[in-house]
Amino acid sequence: MPRSIIRYRFACLIVLICGFQVVQGQSSLKIAKLKYGGGGDWYANKTSLPNLIKFCNAELKMNINPVEDVVEVGSPDIFAYPFVHMTGHGNVVFTDAEAQNLRNYLLSGGFLHIDDNYGLDQFIRREMKKVFPELTFVELPYDHQVYRMKYHFPEGLPKVHEHDGKQPQGFGLIWQGRLVCYYSYETDLGNGWEDQSVYNDPEEMRRKALQMGANLLSYAFMIL
Repeated sequence: MPRSIIRYRFACLIVLICGFQVVQGQSSLKIAKLKYGGGGDWYANKTSLPNLIKFCNAELKMNINPVEDVVEVGSPDIFAYPFVHMTGHGNVVFTDAEAQNLRNYLLSGGFLHIDDNYGLDQFIRREMKKVFPELTFVELPYDHQVYRMKYHFPEGLPKVHEHDGKQPQGFGLIWQGRLVCYYSYETDLGNGWEDQSVYNDPEEMRRKALQMGANLLSYAFMIL
């Protein structure tokens, strides 16, 4: 499908969604968690997105719908969301049709955040090659825009949880100069967004994780 048609379809969907929300008295956009096959726990971190939305609405006046949606990789409904979050610990499998749908979504202006909840790395690198055979994840420099949106992270991602003694890294897939997918590795951002009672992380660390998540949402909304 020509990129011009894909972009037009995405833009029309966003306009229609926003118009519907205004008519219904709702001015907020919605974001979603990605449901995928392969057996991995795509549903992990139950409280993470609701808490991130709450933080962004309170601190940055984003007015995102407080209820997260769930969207399947191959569903046309994915075009309704400017930001889609993916997490898990295990296997991921995209069918060819799902990979093509995700590619169309990202080329049309959508944004995917992949958060390795530990154990996702080998699978997501393999499956994203189905989506973008011509691209490879590259580590983003610390002066990239995602680290300098609303909050500044001059040393890159915060380290929320320790696993293998590795430094946190932020990787990206870049299409024609635009970051379409951000992959947070060895940091557990989503865990940092969870209710404090889940992991008992220090409040300062939770706030840093939420601030980085807010940067990603700010970037995704900016590139619409």
